[in-house]
Amino acid sequence: MGEYEVWVEPSGILPNGLLPNTSTSVTRVLDADQWLKAEEKTAELIACIQPNQPSEERRNAVADYVQRLIMKCFPCQVFTFGSVPLKTYLPDGDIDVSAFSKNQTLQETWASQVRDLLESEERNENAEFHVKEVQYIQAEVKIVKCLVENIVVDISFNQLGGLCTLCFLEEIDNLISQNHLFKRSIILIKAWCYYESCILGAHHGLISTYALETLVLYIFHVFNNTFAGPLEVLYRFLEFFSNFDWDNYCVSLWGPVPISSLPDVTAKPPRKDSGELLLSKLFLDACSSVYAVFPNDQENQGQGTCFVAKHFNVIDALRVNNNLGRSVSKGIDAL
Repeated sequence: MGEYEVWVEPSGILPNGLLPNTSTSVTRVLDADQWLKAEEKTAELIACIQPNQPSEERRNAVADYVQRLIMKCFPCQVFTFGSVPLKTYLPDGDIDVSAFSKNQTLQETWASQVRDLLESEERNENAEFHVKEVQYIQAEVKIVKCLVENIVVDISFNQLGGLCTLCFLEEIDNLISQNHLFKRSIILIKAWCYYESCILGAHHGLISTYALETLVLYIFHVFNNTFAGPLEVLYRFLEFFSNFDWDNYCVSLWGPVPISSLPDVTAKPPRKDSGELLLSKLFLDACSSVYAVFPNDQENQGQGTCFVAKHFNVIDALRVNNNLGRSVSKGIDAL
């Protein structure tokens, strides 16, 4: 991932869902020459934190090791999903792995089997990799968590939604193109959220990675991919969502949805003007049709069939009853 792009002015944009009298600051015109210089410096920063060959080889080796261990426990297929195959992980990023089997009796026993084998590896002085801190977390999605060579690995079972989300985000990146501008922007904004403002991390009551990626995509959608580079995406992201009316609206790629209208998720248009959006309704509906995965009753505990408003409300583009902000334990003031 590399060079900055030709700057295009986002003039005439009137977004919906903002606090009163804030649209001017959100859509202000930037100095093209100065901004391009800043994008050059930002490209140097991204080059330091984005995936590189050594980090790719290290994570792939760990993922392959974990996959082989899981397949020793029971017949299954094992895949990585999330930021590692998407290539948007940070230096401190974890590895998400899911085992897939049609044997539904494993739904209750897989975690204890995997945990026992990992604990055995932890005690094995001759193990291929150093395993430690094995945990079984009985959360909304059951996870076996451990450290392998000091990389956090999260193991789940039959999480097809993770693979579908990966395919959806890859399709978005291919659509936006510009030398993976979408992925480079995700890396930069994740770094700001994780290292600077400490608001990223669903396990700690903060924003989930997929919710953040959806917010980044919303910026591309509303501004129709008119950016000088990842720094401008970060700037527009911060300006937009710090002025978004979170008390009254949910974010959705179809546009802001009034909280007062729930469970009806009919959205207002993303923009008040007649400007073109990045993603058509036809494209969004097609993605939802192809990539949506509806969980069974056990996996759907706490979600129900209707969208439930929480402190922070982001509607999943692939499944509209899924609140991607439900992990947030209180309002995120940093945005």
